[in-house]
Amino acid sequence: TRMATLSAPLLRSHHRHLPVRSSPRRCRTAAFPRGFVPLEPLSSRGPPRTAVRSASTSAAAPEAAEATGGAAPSETAAEEVEAQARVVLPTNESSENLLRIRHTVTIGPWIDNGFYYDFDMEPLTDKDLKKIKKEMDRIIRRNLPLVREEVSREEAQKRIQALNEPYKLEILERIKEEPITIYHIGEEWWDLCAGPHVESTGKIQRKAVELESVAGAYWRGDENNQMLQRIYGTAWESEDQLKAYIHFKEEAKRRDHRRLGQDLDLFSIQEDAGGGLVFWHPKGAIIRHILEDSWKQTHLQRGYDLLYTPHVAKADLWKISGHIDFYKENMYNQMDVEDEPYQLRPMNCPYHILVYKRKLQSYRDLPIRVAELGTVYRYELSGALHGLFRVRGFTQDDAHIFCLEDQIKDEIRGVLDLTEEILGQFGFRNYEVNLSTRPEKSVGSDDIWEKATIALKDALDDKGWGYTVDEGGGAFYGPKIDLKIEDALGRKWQCSTVQVDFNLPERFDITYVDSHTEKKRPIMIHRAILGSLERFFGILIENYAGDFPLWLAPTQARILPVTNNELQYCNEVASELKSRGIRAEVCHGERLPKLIRNAETQKVPLMAVVGPKEVEARTLTIRSRHNGEMGTMPVDDFISKIQSAVAEKSSL
Repeated sequence: TRMATLSAPLLRSHHRHLPVRSSPRRCRTAAFPRGFVPLEPLSSRGPPRTAVRSASTSAAAPEAAEATGGAAPSETAAEEVEAQARVVLPTNESSENLLRIRHTVTIGPWIDNGFYYDFDMEPLTDKDLKKIKKEMDRIIRRNLPLVREEVSREEAQKRIQALNEPYKLEILERIKEEPITIYHIGEEWWDLCAGPHVESTGKIQRKAVELESVAGAYWRGDENNQMLQRIYGTAWESEDQLKAYIHFKEEAKRRDHRRLGQDLDLFSIQEDAGGGLVFWHPKGAIIRHILEDSWKQTHLQRGYDLLYTPHVAKADLWKISGHIDFYKENMYNQMDVEDEPYQLRPMNCPYHILVYKRKLQSYRDLPIRVAELGTVYRYELSGALHGLFRVRGFTQDDAHIFCLEDQIKDEIRGVLDLTEEILGQFGFRNYEVNLSTRPEKSVGSDDIWEKATIALKDALDDKGWGYTVDEGGGAFYGPKIDLKIEDALGRKWQCSTVQVDFNLPERFDITYVDSHTEKKRPIMIHRAILGSLERFFGILIENYAGDFPLWLAPTQARILPVTNNELQYCNEVASELKSRGIRAEVCHGERLPKLIRNAETQKVPLMAVVGPKEVEARTLTIRSRHNGEMGTMPVDDFISKIQSAVAEKSSL
């Protein structure tokens, strides 16, 4: 059950208190940033931004200063922001006290930044939230004790029925342990809960709790069930922590990829085409092109062969793979093609297996590594869609390795090295690594599970990466390594995975011929590094706050004429830059301050201002978005600087 327990007396006489999603006996937590974080994206910090001034005219100086716009924040405001940034935000895992506080304002499980609780009632408004928070404050001030009571299942059922709480009866049915525990707030209210809680409501700081929003949520996440009203809230140990969290939220909002995607014209979701389907605009498409080219080149250098495979296949293929039996709810309806059912692919694995099976393979051919940027389609409820993070069609950076048992360790180590190389170029170097082992239900022999698990452990140890073992958390078909990256806000994102598979080789009966001319079953390794291009692009947008590094920026240099008299020379410069592989454009038709302001808003890394003196000397006056004034220089020097910086993936 997840309602703000402290608010219960306000609502109990009118509405039913509703638990949702999972038993209070099975609380879970999620990672939250370990501390407050830098406000600038990785690899994009620099000195305060200043205006560009053309060497041609001093009149450009005040205009350029105007273009940067906005007064500096007051000293007091700046000190407050700095203080908030210094506050270290605890997590549910790191602070027992925080966990107890959050569990006291909801019966669990708590969530990464607070709590929520669901109600079967008419829609709530922000005005209602204020009333609820006022009542919560009153209960905190009363310092009511929280008392634990153990009762029999029959007694708990009797009490719940007396309150006419059918949802809680369902929760009670899911609790397998006994005795049943109930927590009371004084003598006013009780609820099913396993604890732990603070000793009394007065242990919670009123100014460290905030109700944030209301959203709709289906009972138990099933769209066929009742739509409930979900109240989200946050709770911390102190007012300073709450302020720091609010500051964090504001920064996250500033970086929201959905807003930046629109502001920077990178992508869109066109409702006329359907939800969850991504349209890459020219600027976003050029970034994708850079990502794909780099990805392909790196894989070719690492001994992978590239594949392109169809987006549909006969339904029989998905029966063989087991997807229709075990993954059907995530697949789209079949289509009829000449009286034969076909299926949009939800995964690429069966296609890569068919490529492997096209001919008889020898042990001398192994390992075989194949990779594809393959687009897949998975059904998602419309309410679950979220920008680029949750879509219905996306492109995976998929690869599969077919190898011998004694090659597993080296191949896994190679994947870890490749992962570090690819993620490192974007500035992602802090990882959380998990090794998941054999679950209770699995396929494959004890011997092969042990060999594969040891190989994964040895590869991680050789790499020198610390990792957490999730005992029994592996897939039924093999052990796996999952890697989360940490962004500029300290948030963790699941991207990379490497999984050993004993299942699909058996289902598709793939073999190789060993040194004794006997047919043997190869080991299959699934692996992805970026995860999906769409989701990874969303992560990049938020990590960089849309301020892409020079090598990745859709427009690397914008050339700005002081007047239209310099336009011909600007076009000549742009053509030269483009011919040398630099993404450049000319912008004109506005006064210089407006042109500079637009370039700043669009987060263009380099601006080249051109006035009469630059035309006469065949030069450019350059300003870097991150390093300020670079002075006046010949066009060839400017090109050389850009090319060197791009090659080194550094800024100018």
